[in-house]
Amino acid sequence: MTTALIGKSISRVDGRQKVTGQATYAAEFDQPNQAYAAVVRSTVSAGHITTIETAEAEQAPGVIAVLTPRNAPKLAYASHKGFTDPVVGERLHVLQDDRVNHQGQPIGLVVAETFEQAAHAAMLVRVTYAPEAGTTDIARVEPVLPTQQKTDQGSTQPPETRRGDPDRALEAAEVRVDQTYVIPRENHNPIEMHATIAAWEGDRLTLWDKSQYVHGVADEIAAVFGIPAENIHVVSPFVGGAFGAALRTWPHVTLAALGARVAGRPVKLVLSRREMYYGVGYRPHTVQRIALGASRDGRLTAILHDGHEETSTYEEFSEALLSASQFLHACPNVYTRHRIAPMNVHTPTYMRAPGEASGVFALEAAMDELAVALNSDPIELRLRNEPELDEFKKLPFSSRSTRECYRLAAERFGWSGRNPEPRSMRDGRLLIGWGMASATYPMNFAPASAMARLLPDGTAEVASAASDMGPGTWTSMTQVAAEALGLPLERVKFSLGDSRLPKTPPHGGSMTMASVGSAVQEACRKAREDALARGGANDLAEAMSRIGQLIEATADSTPGDASQRFSMHSFGAVFTEVAVDPDLGETRVRRIVGAYGAGRIVNPKTARSQCIGGMIGGVGMALMEHSVVDPRNGRVMNANLAEYAVPVHADAPPVMDVIFVEENDPHVNPLGVKGLGEIAMVGVAPAVTNAIFHATGKRIRELPVTPDKLL
Repeated sequence: MTTALIGKSISRVDGRQKVTGQATYAAEFDQPNQAYAAVVRSTVSAGHITTIETAEAEQAPGVIAVLTPRNAPKLAYASHKGFTDPVVGERLHVLQDDRVNHQGQPIGLVVAETFEQAAHAAMLVRVTYAPEAGTTDIARVEPVLPTQQKTDQGSTQPPETRRGDPDRALEAAEVRVDQTYVIPRENHNPIEMHATIAAWEGDRLTLWDKSQYVHGVADEIAAVFGIPAENIHVVSPFVGGAFGAALRTWPHVTLAALGARVAGRPVKLVLSRREMYYGVGYRPHTVQRIALGASRDGRLTAILHDGHEETSTYEEFSEALLSASQFLHACPNVYTRHRIAPMNVHTPTYMRAPGEASGVFALEAAMDELAVALNSDPIELRLRNEPELDEFKKLPFSSRSTRECYRLAAERFGWSGRNPEPRSMRDGRLLIGWGMASATYPMNFAPASAMARLLPDGTAEVASAASDMGPGTWTSMTQVAAEALGLPLERVKFSLGDSRLPKTPPHGGSMTMASVGSAVQEACRKAREDALARGGANDLAEAMSRIGQLIEATADSTPGDASQRFSMHSFGAVFTEVAVDPDLGETRVRRIVGAYGAGRIVNPKTARSQCIGGMIGGVGMALMEHSVVDPRNGRVMNANLAEYAVPVHADAPPVMDVIFVEENDPHVNPLGVKGLGEIAMVGVAPAVTNAIFHATGKRIRELPVTPDKLL
């Protein structure tokens, strides 16, 4: 056996391909005789199309076809609910009728010889509407209980939960905090925009598509076109960032396939940056009321967490907005209520740390307000309310390192030097603030499959249809495979991002290593054992040389009953330092220290990179990100990277310190991993806003904390 590879900091095996331009992304798989498509989009949020004039567009140079609801082929749109689709409602049926449900809805498609010709002709399509009064302002919507509430783990739970008597406990509490926290809509904005190239050969379709879930694309498009999923080949080896936007199969994929079928040749469709704001989901606008009751000694006696978020009129999107409040802190009386606000918008979707990032912002900001009301240290308040078990599920935690996360992060940060008085710490004229928050995210584990093939020359090919949108799946899976096989890293080739490979769950929810990694490990173990037995040797290379032919093994990894016996989550603690300019209201995050108990860390180098990315994402959530939606018509007024602010290098904290707490959790999955990508963002926004309060004495409860809110 070679030296253990799991737990080693190994550079990305795909790094050279990316920095030399050899990595091929969806829009780069150009095909012979390829045409180009552009989408015509609605300019109203609700109503019907009354006229749609296409003659001028059809006569424009290079135009091959113009499709609208008046002439587009009717599609099967068979019933289908994918892993990441809302469980209630029906997806948009593009170009199938005259109904307009949201601003920017696809209402036409132009196919032309070049991209420029398609884009120009799309502007020549003239549309008139019978508009209706669309609902585009969440402040004017009466939220309702969802028909069905789905958790990140795929299970369902009631939209209202209650233990004890929280209303009475809150009324009787010696100290109370009762506030409302607001997070505006946020868009994913990955560097790579969504793109699809579609090519038909008879009734078989190949899609080169930006996707976090290649089998999900095949299944959805099969249902839309009424053909077997086996007839659809989806290729997506490299994904230039996604953060959840590529978990679903959005309408542009259907449009590319439809355009290719009508044109009788391959068609490429690439969304513009502006179109990304209308077609691939977003983190929904949320409004949350948190009420905390506590005794004078800091024991929580009541938690009431009532939140609602926007969704479309045609699908009920919901996420785990309130889950953390049910178990993160010990409390005998807890009430949660999750509601949705149906609006004339396109359906939101999962965005990094979905639900938890938003819900924990409200919970941990309220906990900081309670600490101030009690004149208590924020860490001490949390330690005083550290639960012995999951009080919602009434199950023990498979492992929980929260105390150690608080201790290690506080020591590294130097928290003991904090003066708790607001506006008491300065650096020259700048106000300095220190804040902290807890973090948590569930351990997700879904069925996955993998294949390992041993070759006579002593090398191995390992494959699974996982994705890699940036966290390092290529590298970490190669590590797991090489260690299980007992081969050097360079003798193992891992393949992913192809629907012809063994099936996996979506690449999201921090479940890839737990799910796919466990399948890869098992497939490699089976292949190695088979080879050694048949080759009569203890060395794999020698055994394969003797056998002289390839050996192949497949494995399926499925969750057992551990989730019925344990509550399984990653936990963490985030500490931040901010500097606020009292004259300009500008906030700069100077330091972030995060400590995480996330089970086994397969690659500390890429794991640290994940955490740094999450920290920067949390800074964006706290200080910058905000999709400005015109309440009159649902138009996103800053649908570009000039006006939708995201953190750049100059905004990144000079110090981002990541600590991994050693955890050996045998219950979660065969690899003992819990997932890290999501929790890295949870807790950052409240830690920043809590630090801003400490610096300024101003409590900002509506994100982002822009300078105008501090002046």
